[in-house]
Amino acid sequence: MKKILEVAGFVLFVSGGSGLIHEVTGWMPKFFGFLQLLPFLRGHAIYTNIVLAVAGIAVMASADRFRRV
Repeated sequence: MKKILEVAGFVLFVSGGSGLIHEVTGWMPKFFGFLQLLPFLRGHAIYTNIVLAVAGIAVMASADRFRRV
């Protein structure tokens, strides 16, 4: 369970971080296209990417609550 949460948190963090860098600078291509799947979030890309990155950090931090079996 711990490893699954760590991987999910990392994917969320990288998705939010790369999307935020792309939206602010336009330099980096997006690695994950989560925002294209939800059309009601298209106008709020910066806020959504910040939330994804923070949620990824929170999920990785919560993974420490579980002990490895």
